Amino acid sequence: MDTTRTRNRLANEKSPYLQQHASNPVDWYPWGDEAFDKARVEQKPIFLSVGYSTCHWCHVMERESFESNQIAALLNEYFVSIKVDREERPDVDRIYMTALQAMGQNGGWPMSMFLTPDLKPFYGGTYFPPESRYGRAGFPEVLRRIHEVWERENTRVTESADAIAGFLEEVSAGPLTEGVPGQDLLDRCYQEFAQTYDSTHGGFGGAPKFPRPSVVDFLMRYYGRSGNQNALEMVETTLRAMSRGGIYDHVGGGFHRYSVDGEWRVPHFEKMLYDQAQLINAYVDLFHITKNPAYATVIRETAGYVLRDLRSPEGGFYSAEDADSPRPEDPEEEGEGAFYVWSKRELMEILGQDGEAFCAYYGIREEGNALSDPQHEFTGKNILYVARPSADGFASPEGDMDEVRDLLAGSREELLRVRALRPRPRRDEKILTSWNGLMIAALARAGVALGRPGYVAAAAQAAAFVWENLYSSEGKLLLRRYSDGEARFEGQLVDYAYFTEGLLELYEASFDVGWLHRAGELSQRMLALFWDDAKGGFFETAGNDPSILFRMKEQHDGAEPSGNSVALKTLLRLSSIMDDQRLRERATRLLAAFAAPMGRHPVAMPNMVAALDLYHSSPLQIVVAGSLDDPRTREILDEVTGRYLPNKVLLLLGGGEEEALLTSMVPWVAGHVMIDDQPTAYVCQGYTCRLPTSSLREVADQLESRSPAT
Repeated sequence: MDTTRTRNRLANEKSPYLQQHASNPVDWYPWGDEAFDKARVEQKPIFLSVGYSTCHWCHVMERESFESNQIAALLNEYFVSIKVDREERPDVDRIYMTALQAMGQNGGWPMSMFLTPDLKPFYGGTYFPPESRYGRAGFPEVLRRIHEVWERENTRVTESADAIAGFLEEVSAGPLTEGVPGQDLLDRCYQEFAQTYDSTHGGFGGAPKFPRPSVVDFLMRYYGRSGNQNALEMVETTLRAMSRGGIYDHVGGGFHRYSVDGEWRVPHFEKMLYDQAQLINAYVDLFHITKNPAYATVIRETAGYVLRDLRSPEGGFYSAEDADSPRPEDPEEEGEGAFYVWSKRELMEILGQDGEAFCAYYGIREEGNALSDPQHEFTGKNILYVARPSADGFASPEGDMDEVRDLLAGSREELLRVRALRPRPRRDEKILTSWNGLMIAALARAGVALGRPGYVAAAAQAAAFVWENLYSSEGKLLLRRYSDGEARFEGQLVDYAYFTEGLLELYEASFDVGWLHRAGELSQRMLALFWDDAKGGFFETAGNDPSILFRMKEQHDGAEPSGNSVALKTLLRLSSIMDDQRLRERATRLLAAFAAPMGRHPVAMPNMVAALDLYHSSPLQIVVAGSLDDPRTREILDEVTGRYLPNKVLLLLGGGEEEALLTSMVPWVAGHVMIDDQPTAYVCQGYTCRLPTSSLREVADQLESRSPAT
């Protein structure tokens, strides 16, 4: 990029993605009235480009087209060009991605849309090359053709835009309300996943392969409900294969975005906060079920990556790291995965006598193990993956596997030190409320599962950061994004739902009643701002921005779970905690609102189907009376939290002001007291409790009778 150019209007924006385009010769505008007014006054169509900072093909299109003076001249003459960070404005992205798919095209980023001055879409695509190739028309050709059609056939373009807008309005209205689906839908969802399951490599479908944590969450819940061992095997094979594959960063911890192949070997190297959070949760659940220490290792390493590389000094969590980075051998040139790949020669030089064993274990080859295409940038390089998971042949003559593990761990530590000297990938340092909510939940649960109070403390610090910087106590409103000291953009459903879920998990990890109080407060604001009284369910936006043509309701769980599915879980959990039938009634209406699409294609909505499991269960309400400082109380809590009990709530009556606040919020717990001055557990369902007990064995027996099949 030529940094001597005059910077455009994006220079005033805080988004790292918009800043990346601030020196383009394109006369970019941010999404807003200035651009809309210009388009209306000059009667020019709008070119809308939507992407995000760690998007590989967004970088490619910028280098090829948006840094081109010739292409910029066409955009500046014929269009009003708007650049949007989809992570800041998912509402804008959702409207036009829905339109793009309605045009019969696959979605993806960068998204390139053409709009009328009144913001209605009439044509679109994703990546356009600078000249015709890959079977795609060149971008200049597309721009000239659209300009000609706009000038000569404006009436036809306007009619087409009106038709697409009509379709969007119909979609935004949502499906017809039906009854709540029965439990048989859980069986059908499982069966459909079983049909696409890859029993050899794990995962679902072929290449490219995405983690899809919502799927493994549903399957573990299904196992818990039914005792179906095949459901558990599908989860364990998938998560084990991922943790051994190249999609996992064996040196620094954490997961890359997806695998371009079907074996989890060659990743797309970007790292997203939301993936780390959801996968930590998945491995926590699998660890609870299996007690396999290998899964605890994945949790520790992934949490370690997040706390080391994605945590701001104030305690909030950054959004992502890029796939591309400067090449160590040529810092002037960037390459995908350059930060992560190795030649065998450099590994041998770094590791010395331990190098051969390390290289054999991780599949390192002289010629490289990534791809055989001689034109590919990975040629001659290696991506670490576990080629010999049993470490056969690497033990000492006495068969000391501990020695092998120590050798591998020491080698990885040395490689982490060396890799830290390489030019790092770009880091997107905006802090999103929704993604922080996911990570708060993950760290809280991981801290409890592994006995790591530091994780819980980090979750609490992040929650405090969001509450102090992204929440207005006067208006009781969340904002979506914090960047470079600025909090901006109205919070959307996912912000309220994810953050509320994070606060609920943080309460159960810390028993700080303040987090539970805030979760209740946010749930009420979520209902006030987003609930659809007419048809049930939640809109994604509050409806205050006139530039958003329609209020949409997200149905599908993609890379992130839908806001409606997470909101449903929080309503059900809070209704169980508070004994609030109004929340239960809203949950019932929400499920009825989404019954039709869930029934047609449940595998597209696994998190919603998982919430259906919660709805049809009778959740455990576990109350422990006893001081948190008393080791006997801790033993009871550990007995509860060490089990896989996805449909439970856990409350602590610990005395003092915390207990007074809890009983004022949750009156039904007031009579649950210590017996004979000893910490006491009450295991309840439907607010009917079994005999209170201070015996760990009795607590275990009561929980065992309510636990998933083993």
